[in-house]
Amino acid sequence: GGRAMEPLVGEGLVDGVLDVTTTEWADELVGGVLSAGPDRLEAAGEAGIPQVVSTGALDMVNFGPRESVPETFEGRQFHVHNPQVTLMRTTPEENAELGEIIAGKLNAATGPTAVVLPLGGVSMLDVEGEEFHDPEADAALFETLREHLEDGVELLEREADINDEAFAEALAETLDGYMRAAGVGPD
Repeated sequence: GGRAMEPLVGEGLVDGVLDVTTTEWADELVGGVLSAGPDRLEAAGEAGIPQVVSTGALDMVNFGPRESVPETFEGRQFHVHNPQVTLMRTTPEENAELGEIIAGKLNAATGPTAVVLPLGGVSMLDVEGEEFHDPEADAALFETLREHLEDGVELLEREADINDEAFAEALAETLDGYMRAAGVGPD
């Protein structure tokens, strides 16, 4: 994940980044077990390489077995994925804070940068009819990104969920355009 990717980018081993799942930020902010640390989303921007970022799985904080979830979170919405993984839904307030953090990281980028928002849901649990579907929480994330991203960061919105094929194509096409403009990859 992000913990492995950031050093690879920093070492110059990566020419462009398609960063779809930024869920580690939910863990960093809220106290989950899969944080990638406070430097997540910095390496590509510092290296000046093209990057396309999305909001994958920012609806969830990762914990271990259900009994390992700290008592402070009792009363929150959970999904027991399997005996070793429990997911907790992020709140509108947490999502607004995540939007500010991500915008701040991406505003500092020195290379071509885009954020692509999946308006139909940020995970398979966040789509309409699923248990983490929370339009208010998603709106807090999206609206905060809209408000805080600076003009140098391209903002694209799609009426699809993050797992939709058309969404994946939009991400890939955006990165391909940036890479070609930077003279990286096939002509």
